[in-house]
Amino acid sequence: MPVIVDSAPAAPIPGWVPAAARFYLAHVEGGRSLRALARASGCSASTVMRQVRRLEGRREDPLVDEALCALGRIAAAARPEPPEEMDPMTAPLRSEPPPTDETTIAREARRVLRRLCEPGAQLAIAPDMEKAAVLRETPDGGTVRTAVVDRKVAQAFALKEWIACRRPGRVAIYAITAAGRAALRRMIGEEALARPGLAEAAAPFSDRHRIWAERIIEDADDGEPRPARVNLAESPVQVLGRRREKDGRPFLEPEQIAAAERLREDFELAQMGPRVAQNWERFLTAGDRGGHAGRGPAEGPRAARERVAAALRDLGPGLGDVALRVCCFLEGLEATEQRMGWSARSGKIVLRIALTRLRRHYEETGRLSPPIG
Repeated sequence: MPVIVDSAPAAPIPGWVPAAARFYLAHVEGGRSLRALARASGCSASTVMRQVRRLEGRREDPLVDEALCALGRIAAAARPEPPEEMDPMTAPLRSEPPPTDETTIAREARRVLRRLCEPGAQLAIAPDMEKAAVLRETPDGGTVRTAVVDRKVAQAFALKEWIACRRPGRVAIYAITAAGRAALRRMIGEEALARPGLAEAAAPFSDRHRIWAERIIEDADDGEPRPARVNLAESPVQVLGRRREKDGRPFLEPEQIAAAERLREDFELAQMGPRVAQNWERFLTAGDRGGHAGRGPAEGPRAARERVAAALRDLGPGLGDVALRVCCFLEGLEATEQRMGWSARSGKIVLRIALTRLRRHYEETGRLSPPIG
């Protein structure tokens, strides 16, 4: 019995689908060449090819594979009208609905990603489950379910790389990614912007690069300790302090982070800007020394300058370089490695050694500040 295909317009690819997935579907399902996709998008063919190949490799992820299969059926239905009489086994499905809509994804992301940010939280899903569950380990070794999310929404999370499969199998286990945390911060910022009563415009996209915490500091006027909100993502040291070794131990100890913050505090108190900072490169052994040589005395409190100088002398060449650039100039480790001519990923080890010696220096002088709590 021939199948009469409905002449209604096919459903388009949902707007939430990432560009890489659109390239992949147009190439694999639509048969368009990589060069044609590159010309249409205004980017190079190598970029399109790299994204297509990367997405093909991600099809081992069960949720990503399911999402691409569903979107592939939508792409097949969006092709030009086939002949009226077709074999029922090959006729495209015109009634295939989009996996979900962008509003639902954003609403569910604010709820589910928050739960996945909790320590020990993970998302579990099996082939026969219509919904995925967010589970969190309890201190007594048990497990508690903290959220439930529709399977199609979880597919969208995986395709947007907000979650990644950490343990495939009969029950696949997913964890939130750095991209997922950044997306959650952006959505929380947009949500705050929509609330009435803001005195000034918010910056939701900049919130992706902020990790807020509270720190006790001394008031400049009366010297009393007061709580202050700080951005942990501002300093490369704070970012490294949140990473862990394979055995679960933190990469940097709280005392090492406190020593780095103390050096940066003295650096800021000394008001050593970009021009004045060049005066301190006599303690360094490599890097760009020219172009901004210091002329005249440095500005700022003399005691703070002397403390910075004493700490750098104690560290010596090499260790002083990485401490000054990362802790004070807030220079990334990759940039520091390039300036110093070091091999890739060696800067982390040198920085940890420098912060260990810096901690000892401040402990001996009695100036080690308490770590951020």
